[in-house]
Amino acid sequence: MASDLPMSPHLEQIHGEIRDHFRALANGFQRLDKIKDSSRQSKQLEELADKMRECKRLVKEFDRELKDGEARNSPEVNMQLNDEKQSMIKELNSYVALRKTYLNTLGNKKVELFDTGAGVSGEPTAEETVQMASSMSNQELVDAGMKRMDETDQAIERSKQVVHQTIEVGTQTASTLKGQTDQMGRVVNDLDTIQFSIKKASQLVKEIGRQLPINA
Repeated sequence: MASDLPMSPHLEQIHGEIRDHFRALANGFQRLDKIKDSSRQSKQLEELADKMRECKRLVKEFDRELKDGEARNSPEVNMQLNDEKQSMIKELNSYVALRKTYLNTLGNKKVELFDTGAGVSGEPTAEETVQMASSMSNQELVDAGMKRMDETDQAIERSKQVVHQTIEVGTQTASTLKGQTDQMGRVVNDLDTIQFSIKKASQLVKEIGRQLPINA
């Protein structure tokens, strides 16, 4: 699909490099299943992590180039290119989740995915999680990682909805406060007018009093 998309030469070059890295990552994880020595597995995972970091840099560069060329493309092409970018981000995240799972199987506690005290809650223990991951194929591990990312995306969307609702309530409150402030301003102006009228009336009464004869 992606090869059929109209891309600038630079964008196409970046896209090709990303796809090359994805192929290397897929092959690297397949080789992991054949490596029995834990130290060699750790080294392989570090090499895969380097490729993921380079992929992340390239995806960001792809995104910048995409935004720079938006004005030259039709809305439909921009939508297709953005869909391709999101697809690459999702694929990269699946490899990140897969690496975390392998780290877990190696007993690396830098990434704690589950609580070890599972007797009461019913959640699997760390040992059970390792056994479960060890029995899964690469595709099953990828699917598990994709499911975790979907759940995270849904949580983010719910948070965004709360933020939007909060902003909306704040906007309504600000509008109400502005109306009340304007109303108070009009009341103050009316009071100033009344005070001025009272002062004028007082001066007029004093003036009339001075003009009246003393023995009147």
